[in-house]
Amino acid sequence: MTSLRNLISSFALMLMAWLMGFSALVYFASETLLHRFVDGRLLGLAETLAEIIDHHPNILEDSGQTPASSPVSPRLNQREFHDIVHSLRVFSPEGRLLWKSPNASAYPLISPHTLDRVLIERTVYETVAMPDGTPARRLFVSVTREGVVRYVLQAETSLLHYQTALSELLLLLIVSSSATLLVTWLGSLWLAKKVLTPIEALCAGAETMSEADLGKRLALDSPYIEFRRLTQAVNSVLDQFQRNSETQRNFCEIAAHEMKTPLTILRGNLEVALLKARTANEYRDVLLSNLEQVDRLIALTRPLLTLAKFTSSRPPVQLAPLEVEPFLREIVQELTLLATDRRITLSLDARAVPSILGDPQWLKQAMINLLDNALRYTPAGGTVTVRARAEEQEVLIDVEDTGHGIEPEHIPHLFERFYRTEWARAEDAAGTGLGLPIVKEIVEAHGGTISVASRVGQGSVFTLRFPAYLKQTMLA
Repeated sequence: MTSLRNLISSFALMLMAWLMGFSALVYFASETLLHRFVDGRLLGLAETLAEIIDHHPNILEDSGQTPASSPVSPRLNQREFHDIVHSLRVFSPEGRLLWKSPNASAYPLISPHTLDRVLIERTVYETVAMPDGTPARRLFVSVTREGVVRYVLQAETSLLHYQTALSELLLLLIVSSSATLLVTWLGSLWLAKKVLTPIEALCAGAETMSEADLGKRLALDSPYIEFRRLTQAVNSVLDQFQRNSETQRNFCEIAAHEMKTPLTILRGNLEVALLKARTANEYRDVLLSNLEQVDRLIALTRPLLTLAKFTSSRPPVQLAPLEVEPFLREIVQELTLLATDRRITLSLDARAVPSILGDPQWLKQAMINLLDNALRYTPAGGTVTVRARAEEQEVLIDVEDTGHGIEPEHIPHLFERFYRTEWARAEDAAGTGLGLPIVKEIVEAHGGTISVASRVGQGSVFTLRFPAYLKQTMLA
């Protein structure tokens, strides 16, 4: 597993390697450009000399005089070569020196091998060493007239200044690269320390935290906003973990308490039945009483299993397009008989609404839980109404009753597990307090929300909101 420190060091090494490569590229590119510049200057001088000779074709036609006493020398020396540091020579096709610039020596003459190359290739570059060891660059150019080589031009310059410039460039690159590499390495160490010190402190605080320390929060004194966000994120996870842990603890305590009552009754009935011999009718009464407590336990464990399914990472819903109005009408028809027995009017007010993505089985359970609560806490002669309506890109389902209503202080806790108001406990002692939490889990598994509005003495309205099935809406 690679650490962040090693990653920063590797990046620093990569940067160093890139810098060394870049310095080498700059050096060799500069050397190539300087050589091209030198060759270009030499070629320019040779072309200038050839142009002068072309304009004065008779200035070199004097075979009876030596180059030193040649009358053409003064004529060429008076040209524009007095300010040029290069040396120039003119040779005959046989290699005889015809003319030279004032700063050029008469020797060495052109070698036969070089002369043969010039006659064939017409342009030849050479890098040679002068008698004093100084490197020099030479250019030989053959000048033809009517297909016949008339003479050979030589331009020569010392490479001492160019080598000096390259040496100074190399020194500059070495010094600047070394300084940059040192700064890069020190910077990477500083950056690794700045980055890793807060992270290590955060890790140390998290690793030493136990379940007893869930109320504590990590503190990180860092001026950088990213580390503050990281600390806030970790503390947010701790907050969520603490809330879940407390919810789970409370859930287990309440579930154990709810189960304790029927189990205690079961044990008491059995102990009393075993104290002495009983008649068949007495044993039958004990069994019936115990059967009621078993039914109560079953009624408690079923919603607990349902909640366990929805609190897992993957709720067991299978989403598919669902027509709302036929779905609600079927549920209302099933519960109409129950509402009639309780002398309550159950009606449906469903408008044309878009489809939703839902699981009919689980949504049916949610609606039955809501309607069962509404019918249970609505007095005889009251009404329960189911409505469906569209609002922007949402589908809303309302369950409205004319029951007792809910006190404002109880509304924020309605969807907590096992939470029941005192009035509800008095009205229905067999309730478990898990119906509304199950409805909330089912609705949220479908990407929806549930809310409630209530007034004491007037009734309550539970509203389910679901995203509309947009594809179906667009096709329509």
